Amino acid sequence: MATKHEQILQHIDSLPVGEKISVRQVAKEMNVSEGTAYRAIKDAEIKGYVSTIERVGTIRIERKKKENFEKLTFAEVVNIVDGQVLGGREGLHKTLNRFVIGAMKLEAMMRYTEAGNLLIVGNRTKAHQLALEAGAAVLITGGFDTEDYVKKLADELQLPIISSSYDTFTVGTMINRAIYDQLIKKEIVLVEDIQKSLEETTYLYPDDTVNKWFEQNEKTKHSRYPVIDKNLKIAGMVTSKDIMGQDRNVLIDKVMTKQPMTVSGKTSVASASHMMVWEGIEVLPVVDDNNRLSGIISRQDVLKALQMIQRQPQVGETLDDIVTNQFIDINPEKRGQEVYHCSVTPQMTNQLGTMSYGVFTTIITEAANRVLRAQKKGDLVVENITIYFIKPVQIDSTIEIRPKILEVGRKFGKVDVEVYNDSVLVGKAMMMCQLIDRS
Repeated sequence: MATKHEQILQHIDSLPVGEKISVRQVAKEMNVSEGTAYRAIKDAEIKGYVSTIERVGTIRIERKKKENFEKLTFAEVVNIVDGQVLGGREGLHKTLNRFVIGAMKLEAMMRYTEAGNLLIVGNRTKAHQLALEAGAAVLITGGFDTEDYVKKLADELQLPIISSSYDTFTVGTMINRAIYDQLIKKEIVLVEDIQKSLEETTYLYPDDTVNKWFEQNEKTKHSRYPVIDKNLKIAGMVTSKDIMGQDRNVLIDKVMTKQPMTVSGKTSVASASHMMVWEGIEVLPVVDDNNRLSGIISRQDVLKALQMIQRQPQVGETLDDIVTNQFIDINPEKRGQEVYHCSVTPQMTNQLGTMSYGVFTTIITEAANRVLRAQKKGDLVVENITIYFIKPVQIDSTIEIRPKILEVGRKFGKVDVEVYNDSVLVGKAMMMCQLIDRS
């Protein structure tokens, strides 16, 4: 049976898109305390089907699918630009297709403004009106207001008109950054993207016998199964090692591994792969927020996903991409004597104009990754790293990275990395890595 929290979430999810939600109203309708209602609404906000806006309240918005993840709702825009809603609140749940900066004559501005757009413009009342009539929402910059008849039109057309104290350039940059961040998130493969569903998962109960394991093993040819209680909550994991030498009438509860490692659907595949490698786990149960089984992932599923990620073009460039794109192999012919050059760009520096510690760590890891890949095909998991960041590196410098393999085996690699700037040692690191074979 669903908990009160889950029932409230289901109730919120069933509300029509655009409806306003209040803690008091939910508490009254679901017969729960206001504290319980508040927690459920906050959870719904995290899950992405409600949005809370200052001075407006909480509204039900459309839950995004991954394919249109990069699109923002007008409610999200309000929060991004610290905006105030002047009219058209009923349309805050709608999604904008693109934004147009109105830095041109009125006629030219309207040629670019279409239904579903967001026109970013200053205190030009006629432009506000024409944009709304064209089916576009309006964002007024500079903290300006608009005429009452424009606000009334926004209410009638259910198209938001928003005011922000920021200037046009800043607003455009903030929205663009938000869309860009969404693009990066879109490309991150999560466990929920690759997991086997509950319907596809074979599981056992604590009061099943070892004989049930043999029956399922004969049927599925698998040897690892999650164990759940009557409420679908994870009780343990049972594998072939656990039942080896056991009487077939012994209960699963007596042989299973209790409190097993689990992941949620929102865990990244990369993080799950690290857990599986470090712990030597072949299968991980996937659980929801209430520790109830929602599926499983296997090491094979994870490795396939990691291979797929490498073949996919990255739509949004992360800081790691910016750093590694600067790498130039200046000694490609000599294996075992690899040397890389890397330029220090403005994005790679801290507020003092010197290379940040985090970027230095990325450079060390990338160098170790490349030199180990030249020896063994696969990926690595950093198990231990000791860094000595000796001297600051200035913006626009070109550094030289010299990785050296100290030891490499079937499962582990040890790499020493030295970093030079103008032939002066500026940093040094020692890394121990576990190797993931993808062959």
